[in-house]
Amino acid sequence: MIQAKGYAVQSAESKFEPFNFERRELGAGDILIEIQYCGICHSDIHQARNEWHNSIYPMVPGHEIVGRVKQVGAEVSKFKEGDIAGVGCFVDSCRTCENCAEGFEQFCQKHCAQTYNSTEMDEKTPTFGGYSSQIVVDENYALKVSETENLAGVAPLLCAGITTYSPLKKFNVGKGQKVGIVGLGGLGHMGVKLAVSMGADVTVFSTSPSKEQDAKKLGAHNFVVTKETENMKSLAGKFDFILDTVSAAHDLNIYLNLLKLNGAMVIVGVPDKPAEVHAFSLISNNRMLAGSGIGGIAETQEMLDYCAENNITSDVEIISIQEIEEAYERTIKADVRYRFVIDMQSLQQT
Repeated sequence: MIQAKGYAVQSAESKFEPFNFERRELGAGDILIEIQYCGICHSDIHQARNEWHNSIYPMVPGHEIVGRVKQVGAEVSKFKEGDIAGVGCFVDSCRTCENCAEGFEQFCQKHCAQTYNSTEMDEKTPTFGGYSSQIVVDENYALKVSETENLAGVAPLLCAGITTYSPLKKFNVGKGQKVGIVGLGGLGHMGVKLAVSMGADVTVFSTSPSKEQDAKKLGAHNFVVTKETENMKSLAGKFDFILDTVSAAHDLNIYLNLLKLNGAMVIVGVPDKPAEVHAFSLISNNRMLAGSGIGGIAETQEMLDYCAENNITSDVEIISIQEIEEAYERTIKADVRYRFVIDMQSLQQT
């Protein structure tokens, strides 16, 4: 077995502490990645604190992983030692079900092995994530990352990037369309960058007037403070597409009413309480309400290549692993522009 170290929580109430554990030995198709950066996703907080009531302890979170390939298995063909590789939200699937065959491994009908707080395909061996020194993964579930000086900014693309890219592509967002992005956090700021790069006219909806300047710097053409109801009324029926990135409870109907004929709104944020949707909000203008969850391996690779070609990375604040607790509290308060990323070299200080 390969010895690894990371930071883990032992229960929903415990603090993060150093944690030594083992990764599996390399199989013929595996690669060993020495992790350089790992982003902090809001879902890490939900899982670490058992807010979704499915947590497995001890837990090493982290599914926005970028690092350098340190070793490859005998039959590996996609990577070589020294390459930069990424790992996203899952590390394996059955590979044979209908969803896997169509490139939707994240919705594997048998078992999708999540990068952490999950189990391997045997549904027994726990998975540990990227708040750690290294990870072993099948080459078919790793992503090729372009060499760049800003690898820290690439890490959140493995979750925040694909989560926003996938629905934008599915609904063919492009030039001439009016697009709304609800919320300007870790997901929202990526939605703005991607939608702008695709040629859309982008409006950010936020409860925080202080974020207007940031929205404009990210490329947004318009900014609306949602607390000012008159502003919302004047935009009724104006938008082709709305991406809702907010994870706090809010009224979906307000935004559905902004959609024009056959307009679509896609939810990627995960509030902890169910939302109420009025039928007339959908019936009017033949509107659509949909959800979207990350992307398969091929689409995630497509997203990484697209971002590399268009020089798109996440706006990040780099922290040491010893600062996780503080980063979690600041993330909850939306006190980050716009994603915390852990420099894993700080593990050497533990």
